[in-house]
Amino acid sequence: MTAGLRLAVTLLTVVPLRTGRVDRAAARSAMLLAPAAGLVPGGAAALVLLAGEALGLSRLLAAALAVAATAAATRALHLDGLADLADGLGSGRPAAEALAVMKRSDIGPFGVVTLLLALLVQAAALASAPDPAVAALVAAVTGRLALPWACRTGVPSARPGGLGALVAGTVPARAAFAATAVVLAAAAAAGAAAGGLGGALHGTAAVAAGLAAALLTLRRAVRRLGGVTGDVLGALVEVAATAALIVLAALP
Repeated sequence: MTAGLRLAVTLLTVVPLRTGRVDRAAARSAMLLAPAAGLVPGGAAALVLLAGEALGLSRLLAAALAVAATAAATRALHLDGLADLADGLGSGRPAAEALAVMKRSDIGPFGVVTLLLALLVQAAALASAPDPAVAALVAAVTGRLALPWACRTGVPSARPGGLGALVAGTVPARAAFAATAVVLAAAAAAGAAAGGLGGALHGTAAVAAGLAAALLTLRRAVRRLGGVTGDVLGALVEVAATAALIVLAALP
């Protein structure tokens, strides 16, 4: 498990850790522990939000800086995946050509618009959340909860190589359910600490909404592309995190 956590942190954040041999068994552990790796970008965002509050910054400015900190903590890889998936799905081309579009280094109009909207929504939602620091942590962990579900048994890789091929189909469904139960309990505890019973319910609702949004996106990606890729996985992280933030901001 320790090796899996190190690999999860290395793959999903900017923190470099010694990972040792990387095979499908290690990939399975890393994907199961991906939600724990979300504490790195979520913690970075929470610290920025708390610092912004201490310095008297406006909530919106602090939220924008927190989103920037999250991007820096992940090398913006998930945002890049979101933009690439938007370009691939928006191209309207057959699967092979859409995958080729996603592999290009440039970003097309669909990707640009999706990226801008996601960042704007994330910043606005963080600024509107009753407890922005807790919201940042819950959203970051929820975003990475999408990964064990996207890598569960029966979900194929869209390409023969790359990250998608390494992790696709490695996680048993019951293990994904177990990871979800842990994240729901943690979100409820964090919400309760911040806002009592109402906060606990809001935390669990945010996790449920984020996971639902990610699964819908995954279904669309698999049908359209034939499976998952590294870009699809990154996009799912951003979709789940954004949906969770919207719920946390919308609920009183």
